[in-house]
Amino acid sequence: MKTSIYFIVCCLSFLTACSNKKQDTSGEEYKTLTVTQSDKTLQSVYPASLRGQQSVEIRPQISGTITDIRINEGDVVQRGQILFIIDQVPYKAALETALANVKSAEAQLQTARLTANSKEELYKEKVVSDFDRQTARNEFLEAEAALAQAKAEETNARNNLSYTEVRSPVDGVASMIPYRVGALVSSSITEPLVTVSDDKNIYAYFSMAENQMLDLIQQYGSLEEACRNMPSVGLTMSNGKVYEKAGRIDAISGTIDESTGVVTIRAVFPNENHLLRNGGSGTVSVPTIHKNCIVIPKSATYELQNRIFTWKVVDGKTQSAPISVYKYNDGQTYIVLSGLSAGDIIIAEGAGLMKEGTTINTNHISESVQ
Repeated sequence: MKTSIYFIVCCLSFLTACSNKKQDTSGEEYKTLTVTQSDKTLQSVYPASLRGQQSVEIRPQISGTITDIRINEGDVVQRGQILFIIDQVPYKAALETALANVKSAEAQLQTARLTANSKEELYKEKVVSDFDRQTARNEFLEAEAALAQAKAEETNARNNLSYTEVRSPVDGVASMIPYRVGALVSSSITEPLVTVSDDKNIYAYFSMAENQMLDLIQQYGSLEEACRNMPSVGLTMSNGKVYEKAGRIDAISGTIDESTGVVTIRAVFPNENHLLRNGGSGTVSVPTIHKNCIVIPKSATYELQNRIFTWKVVDGKTQSAPISVYKYNDGQTYIVLSGLSAGDIIIAEGAGLMKEGTTINTNHISESVQ
């Protein structure tokens, strides 16, 4: 009886082992995906420098001592607003002198006119010579020139007096002010009194390689069409956060920098809340939209002799397949140009460890990549 029981146990163990061996030969389970076509947007990022829509260095047009500063550093200023006052006393005196000279010249002109008219009448009566008549005419013309010169000096004096009130030529935000009341300034100062930046819109300047620019031209037909039809671009600020408002590319340089081989591009971003500042930095994200393309993860590929391969699952076994991919990628996926078709099943992960002819359990197929 004991011998019979022992024989039954051995048989059960043998059958169990055979069952496990059969299960092992059914194929390994790997993460796979079914290839489909979909739209893909690639984001190309470029470091950018930020500039206000208009940034103006304010410098004095005359020499003098600052007597008043009408703004604080960082203030929002309006076009025409007085920013600084330069000592007006000498320029007011110069204007008064110019006005007096104008009056004197006007009186001299009146006298010269009367003299010339009188000489003309006396010449007709043959009382004076032609020389006296011509001399009077010349003195009249000289008086006219003296009056014109006096009026020009008056205009210059008025302008100089107006320049003592340094005004903002644009709307914007004031920078730091390197000068204080009492400082002597002139038009030749190295640092401006202040810089006013109109930052309602911010320009982000970045560089793109020549071949990428050529891709844009070929995609849209021309630089003008590229500017008009390119999708909105994003901006990542220097703190790593994405700026809340999208921008647009509004200018592409018509020349290529010979030393670097890049093209300068400008994107404009609205900045009503003045979050972005002139002189700042960031990263511009430029999207490229690809319609009805095949996208696979990089983990589904491996490289061999500068070529890219993936593993197809054909009749339950792995089969190496060379593919060609789009020259730009997002670091996570590839856009496949050739080598795969919709409906193909490929290994999704661990491609670098896979071998040719490995049996794959196709009962567990994952969804396609988006």
